[in-house]
Amino acid sequence: MKLKYQGLAYALSLMLLLPIAAAQQAPEIATGYAIKQPAYGKREMVVAAHPLAVDAGLTMLKRGGNAMDAAIATSLVLNLVEPQSSGIGGGGFLLYFDGRGKSIVAYDGRETAPEAATADLFLGDDGKPLPFLDAVIGGRSVGVPGLLRMLEVAHARHGKLAWATLFEPAIHLAEKGFPLSQRTARQLIAEAARLKTDPIAAAYFFHPDGTPLTANETVRNPQFAATLRRIAHDGADAFYTGAIARDIVAAVQNHPHNPGKLAIDDLGRYRARAREAVCGPYRTYRLCGMPPPSSGGVTVLEMLGILQYFDMAALPPMSADAVHLFSEAGRLAFADRDAFIADPDFIDVPVRPLLDREYLQARSRLIDPKKSMRHAAPGELTSKQKVTFTEAMELPATSHFSIVDAQGNAVSLTQSIDYSFGSHIMVRGFMLNNQLTDFSFKATVDGVPVANRVQPGKRPRSAMAPLFVFDEKNNLLGALGSAGGSAIINHAAKVTVGLIDWQLDLPHAIDGPNFGSRNGPTELEKDHGLEPLASQLETLGHSVKFMEMNSGVHAFWRTAKGWIGAADPRREGTAKGN
Repeated sequence: MKLKYQGLAYALSLMLLLPIAAAQQAPEIATGYAIKQPAYGKREMVVAAHPLAVDAGLTMLKRGGNAMDAAIATSLVLNLVEPQSSGIGGGGFLLYFDGRGKSIVAYDGRETAPEAATADLFLGDDGKPLPFLDAVIGGRSVGVPGLLRMLEVAHARHGKLAWATLFEPAIHLAEKGFPLSQRTARQLIAEAARLKTDPIAAAYFFHPDGTPLTANETVRNPQFAATLRRIAHDGADAFYTGAIARDIVAAVQNHPHNPGKLAIDDLGRYRARAREAVCGPYRTYRLCGMPPPSSGGVTVLEMLGILQYFDMAALPPMSADAVHLFSEAGRLAFADRDAFIADPDFIDVPVRPLLDREYLQARSRLIDPKKSMRHAAPGELTSKQKVTFTEAMELPATSHFSIVDAQGNAVSLTQSIDYSFGSHIMVRGFMLNNQLTDFSFKATVDGVPVANRVQPGKRPRSAMAPLFVFDEKNNLLGALGSAGGSAIINHAAKVTVGLIDWQLDLPHAIDGPNFGSRNGPTELEKDHGLEPLASQLETLGHSVKFMEMNSGVHAFWRTAKGWIGAADPRREGTAKGN
């Protein structure tokens, strides 16, 4: 294996991987689903988790809009057709690339904790953390939604079409109806008992006899159409003040079993933030992603920065050696993520030290090519505030889409309401988030403050990882991101390694089995051909866990003839180009 630093003894130990790698072949990939055909476009590309959302984005481009206009129309339709995953009752992170100026802006639309929130928000009467679903369902978990304010701020700076125009596709579909997707129908069955605790959600998602809506059944949402009409006419202020805001607060505070602390002033004071994107190298490429409070950009870059010191191209894709190195890099990066990354307005987040070349090189030396570390400790970093490790539940009910227009402007946007159907509270046709459960339930561990603890006005740490990839001349090569809770980080890194190291085409980089570690077991996607790796990894000391990994990678990539777009076959998305 080729190495990029000198330590002779270390190099010799890593060279031991060569005979192992030579003997091992990548397993046959049994995807368990029909591989989706990619789309090609000479000038434009829209890739999202639902065909109707893709059509809405393309409609804005055909009307003379740009990538930002298309993104807003796509986002709003996703709210309607994929209500379990994202929407105006939640938040998101948006990267915008200016094709002319070759500049990037990162927009933070993450939810915030109410001013009345306290450190014991998710502790029971016994002082112990609540069971996760007891915390999720109801008003306690609802943060101030940020998506709409973020979209408005970004549109004012970059958009071309009128704000109201961007709402037309979603309003039309909400009024005329759309077929319920199979994925939403399945999740309605899974969440039926919890959704029925909210009368508005029960009336919308279930028939009068209590049976859930079924796949392909025509669904109309006139309440959502009315909400969108008001916001289209009056701007995001119509959501954050007035009747809509009062209804949100009433639903949260008056929840019969789990009331929350959200107040009308919390909505009125919410501000989206424009932040500087976090960028770093991988091989000869440059990647840019979201800075904190998202951990996605930093953690993906740290993983890749560690893998930079290993010749991943020499290892067969999805081989035991490749999965071993990838998982060990993930353990190290996730250990740092959980210890150091939180809202930068509250915590001194050591972004530059985490991505420092010497630090990454030192972290890479902790990887034993013949034995898994199983669990990694965070690195030694100087921070103005002493913080400690803790975990927060981050579950996969999120949506990502990627768009590029004819002028080379691009959007990579991940949006979420967190858990499937969020807090399970519906207001005026949309679901409210449960993003506050992305905070640590514990404020301190052994008397040391936790970085991602609950504080008034604070934004919970996220794993959302919208990314741009550039070549050495700063030309945009592609955009990607994923759904999948905290596993988003591994999904994004896997696709990047597939594209750059293994020279896979975009569909195969996405379609291939998911794997990695979040500083716990080595997780392998079940029923996707990775079963032969289990014994090999266990020999290296890994604790292997097979599980469903419902990623939602939606990406585009530059080709000699234009753009290729590919949607994750694990979801119902598609790609279309012009």
